[in-house]
Amino acid sequence: MAAATAAALPLGLPAAARTALALCAALSAAQLLLRRCVRRFGGVTGDVFGALAEVAATTTLVVLALG
Repeated sequence: MAAATAAALPLGLPAAARTALALCAALSAAQLLLRRCVRRFGGVTGDVFGALAEVAATTTLVVLALG
C-alpha cells in the first residue's frame, strides 16, 4: 500500500490519498468476501482466491474511476 501511494505522489497529494483509499476499499471488500466464503463453504479453494483477486482489482478500479 505504501509503495502504491508513493508511486501516486508525483500526481499530487489528492491522487495519493485516492490511491490509498482505493486500496483500503479493495482490501475490505476482499476480506468481506473471504469471511463469507469461509462461513458458507467451510474453507477456501482456488476459485475463492481467484474471486478475491478479481473483487480487489475491480474495487480498486471503480474507486479510482469515481474519484
